[in-house]
Amino acid sequence: MQFAHLGAEPRIHPDAVVAPSAVISGDVVIGPDCQILHGAVITAEGGALTLGSHVIVMENALIRSTATNPVHIGDHVLIGPLASVSGATIEDEVFLATGTRVFNGAHIGARSDVRIGGIVHLRTTLPPETVVPIGWVAVGAPMRILPAERHEEIEAAQRELDFPGYVFGLDRQTPDLMVQLTERYGRSLARHADDRPVG
Repeated sequence: MQFAHLGAEPRIHPDAVVAPSAVISGDVVIGPDCQILHGAVITAEGGALTLGSHVIVMENALIRSTATNPVHIGDHVLIGPLASVSGATIEDEVFLATGTRVFNGAHIGARSDVRIGGIVHLRTTLPPETVVPIGWVAVGAPMRILPAERHEEIEAAQRELDFPGYVFGLDRQTPDLMVQLTERYGRSLARHADDRPVG
């Protein structure tokens, strides 16, 4: 299913194959020979979202751009089932395995590998040919790759990266942070009320 969002319609190369149950919404460009499988959601939430050539987006993966963080995915990239990419740049020949998470402002260098359940956190840059092991977390500037059990180090790096400030423009110390966050984000998402099916 394709939807126009904020006045922009998806542009899909005629050589791309998009499953009927996939959702493509807004300012999305899908290049030649891409394969978008069942249940995938590719949505431009105010920022451009571009897939190069020969990109495979597997079942139930999510790719989302934002007004602050567009998404660019290079050529010959495989995004595994249940993976999610939000507001990030993915260079050529990258493998994002099942269940990986890539957050806003992240940049994954060419020929990198994020293995099953791996996380590339907010504003983190992976140099080319980096491997994030199964279930590990790449976080911080400079980037560190840590196992989940080193939670205290990951949490310290996350505080410096300032997720609520960077993504939502809100101070982490605000007493009613979740009230402000959900109300502000809800107003933004309500723009989908005007979406219309295309194609």
